[in-house]
Amino acid sequence: MKKWFYSLLFLFGFLSFSGCYNRFTGNFDQFPEITNLPSGVVDQSGLTDEDKRRQLELLKKLDEQKEPVYRINAGDKISIRVYNHPDLIMESLVTPDGAIGVMFAGQVQVAGLTLEEASEKIKKIYGQYIKNPELGVFAIDVRSQTATIAGAVNNPGMFVIANGMRLADLFAKAGGSAVRDFDDQMLDAADFQNSIIVRNGKILPVNFSLAIEKGDRWHNVKLKKGDYIYIAVRSEVMVSIIGSINRPHKRLWDQNLGVLELISSGLGVKEQYWKYGVIIRGGMENPRFYRVDIDGILQGRCSNVRLMPGDVVYIPHDNISEYNVFVRKLLPSAQFLSTFTFPALNFMK
Repeated sequence: MKKWFYSLLFLFGFLSFSGCYNRFTGNFDQFPEITNLPSGVVDQSGLTDEDKRRQLELLKKLDEQKEPVYRINAGDKISIRVYNHPDLIMESLVTPDGAIGVMFAGQVQVAGLTLEEASEKIKKIYGQYIKNPELGVFAIDVRSQTATIAGAVNNPGMFVIANGMRLADLFAKAGGSAVRDFDDQMLDAADFQNSIIVRNGKILPVNFSLAIEKGDRWHNVKLKKGDYIYIAVRSEVMVSIIGSINRPHKRLWDQNLGVLELISSGLGVKEQYWKYGVIIRGGMENPRFYRVDIDGILQGRCSNVRLMPGDVVYIPHDNISEYNVFVRKLLPSAQFLSTFTFPALNFMK
């Protein structure tokens, strides 16, 4: 806290000495919304209609995918029933190495087999002792089909998922949004705008508000084995500043945080920087990009800009001739935002 305070004091002192500081830039009650700043201060761009169409098409394709055929895995509980031989009825947990205990044969490898394939394999074993055995293999407790949900839910953890289970179902199964104390008010801790679902190492373009609050069919995606869901937490959402700044860093967002304060805690801009910075806002579901007049803010010609949870402030080294090309290169696969906004996902790199 002291380090942040002295850094802020240093920057304010420097600006006051240089004659660029406007006393009123620190009054957050007078800050306009970023989209309502005076002309020339902010330019914005984001996902095009075509981008959104492609995202929706992807979600529709995911919804139309058939459920994969179940294959036995470690931790599942399997039952074997032999017709006219009640003494051979048995249940067995699949061991971590993928085997079950089978009468007459001991440990038999079944992991990776479908129920039909396992039935044929065990039928051949019993055929050595019983004439024309008729049997069935059934999954009575599937523990291997799991998805993980973490973050701002009451019961985070790994849950067994059934065919057809959707995102909102798992959210409810995890107890819904956790409640926490924010400024002496008990509020839902979940921040849907910055929540994500990761499948096979890729972030799906899911709008959590539409999925969980509205039950939208396409965004309320069917879950798959191995899915990782992170429900962002309001009090833990970070803001970041990178680029031509003396100390690129992340810090917890608070309601009194603006671009000026974030530059201050980064020990100021470097000697060479472009006069415009870029704010990336909107999370995974609909990222938007804003060009902000950094010189204007530092010199008091423009109002300070209030930051929102999850914002990433980028101060380029020099002028960027093709702005739209820049923002598309910045977010080729959403990895940039996940790096700076979701520290919990750093293990996935």
